[in-house]
Amino acid sequence: MKRRDFLKKAGIGVAASAAFGPVFAQAQPTIRWRLASSFPKSLDTIYGAAEVLAERVSALTGGRFQIRPYQAGEIVPGLQVMDAVQQGTVEMGHTASYYFVGKAQVFAFDTAVPFGLTARQQNAWMYHAGGIELFRPIFADFGIIQFPGGNTGVQMGGWFRKEIKGVADLKGLKMRIPGPGGQVMSRLGVVPQVLAGGDIYPALERGVVDAAEWVGPYDDEKLGFYKVAKYYYYPGWHEPGPMLSFYVNLREWGRLPKDYQQAIEVAAAEANLWMMAKYDRLNAPALQRLIRAGVRLRKWPAEVMRAAQKAAFEWYEEEAAKDATYRKVYTAWKAFREEQYRWFGVAELGYEGFAFPAS
Repeated sequence: MKRRDFLKKAGIGVAASAAFGPVFAQAQPTIRWRLASSFPKSLDTIYGAAEVLAERVSALTGGRFQIRPYQAGEIVPGLQVMDAVQQGTVEMGHTASYYFVGKAQVFAFDTAVPFGLTARQQNAWMYHAGGIELFRPIFADFGIIQFPGGNTGVQMGGWFRKEIKGVADLKGLKMRIPGPGGQVMSRLGVVPQVLAGGDIYPALERGVVDAAEWVGPYDDEKLGFYKVAKYYYYPGWHEPGPMLSFYVNLREWGRLPKDYQQAIEVAAAEANLWMMAKYDRLNAPALQRLIRAGVRLRKWPAEVMRAAQKAAFEWYEEEAAKDATYRKVYTAWKAFREEQYRWFGVAELGYEGFAFPAS
């Protein structure tokens, strides 16, 4: 094609775009939504995923679809986000589904369960192994459609006032640990407590709880746990890859234009990637700062790890035996986990087992 002909045709394309673009834009509605987060704004990474989603949705829709995030407590408390979305108090939420196992134990698999999937494995299950599809009808029963919305990666095991040398040292401890991790800890003698992020420090400071887990070095440093509890345990076997979720009220979702729905899906996927990448960047230097501040880093005793793993899978089998929905999800999850563990045990562990200790 000659250059002159190309430019002429290109000019026609630009003119058509200018003519029809505004008409298309005007045909799209202006929509304003509210998003309730389970997290305080001070935790810029875990809360920040909601801001990433909101900014991207606005950009993808030319500013016509605006979503405003609210931190925990501004509209509803952090542990009431699911109810708020279900009831239509807000159109969206950003939370951890295992906060709501009181409604259905199966919700735990939408976040993380002890000795379960890493962040990469959780994404693989959700996006490519049927995880999202398994959960869609479950959430639909609560008037919600869900999307992966971030991950912290393997968490830390928690902050303790005293050293834990074996299972006996856990007996009677009051610990902030929600969801499945709390269920397993209770079988080891711990008294689990469920507290939102902003409520943990004062409870630990006043002795309402003896120990607490949250996320990892970056967020834990921000919340100041090291000031009132010096022993910091790893790894977070209770949450090896906890996924956050964006909830959308199903009725409101159905009212959206298709391109607005796609904007949410695309923005949620970006926020999911953004959160994990940011935590990977920030946790390493934060851990070094905590150690310099006098934190005593401790690895869980093998006795505790073995007891916790045994208790976890005994509990899963018990739940699966009495709940058909749980059994359906658990069976698919377990088969996927076993397959992934074999592969990661070859490639990932083969490399990490050599390279990481050396550094």
